[in-house]
Amino acid sequence: METAQFERIARDVQYLLDRRAIEDCIHSHARGHDRFDVDLLSQAYGPGGIDEHGAGAVNKGEVYGEWANTIHAAGSQMCLHNITTHNCDIDGDTAHAESYVLVGLLNPDGKTVRFINGRYVDRLERIDSAWQIALRRCTVDLLIAGDASILEMPQFKSGGYIKGTRDKSDVSYQRPLTLDAAVDRW
Repeated sequence: METAQFERIARDVQYLLDRRAIEDCIHSHARGHDRFDVDLLSQAYGPGGIDEHGAGAVNKGEVYGEWANTIHAAGSQMCLHNITTHNCDIDGDTAHAESYVLVGLLNPDGKTVRFINGRYVDRLERIDSAWQIALRRCTVDLLIAGDASILEMPQFKSGGYIKGTRDKSDVSYQRPLTLDAAVDRW
């Protein structure tokens, strides 16, 4: 193999590794929201990292998790952050990413739901070989209210579906995953 080919392959592999690590950081942050896992949320931010969730909600990364948990607990029983379209420009140890997010929030009444469509616009930095958020700015592009009363219907409840929890008792933390472990159900 020629040196030029090898160098091109090495650059491509490094790009793919970086891109995956950036997406993992963003996905881990979303999971941290839904499981109220302050450690996951905090680890997503680099030293001095900042999160802006509106003009009145600018937080340092190390306190963002507690702030977010308080906001989510006050306004919803459950939340799910779904990361969809992801674009990323990597330039050395800096990356700029735009990740679409669909957030579902089961309201405190358990009968209505809100869906927020927006984007996370991030500047990430590689620090000690790990990608972390240096600055996150959030958009809200669409807000939808809906009916979630089906969750209370006997036909649904009889299914015994697992219900997510906002802590490390959630089924996703079980290691090894077995059918024997206790879970919350609807």
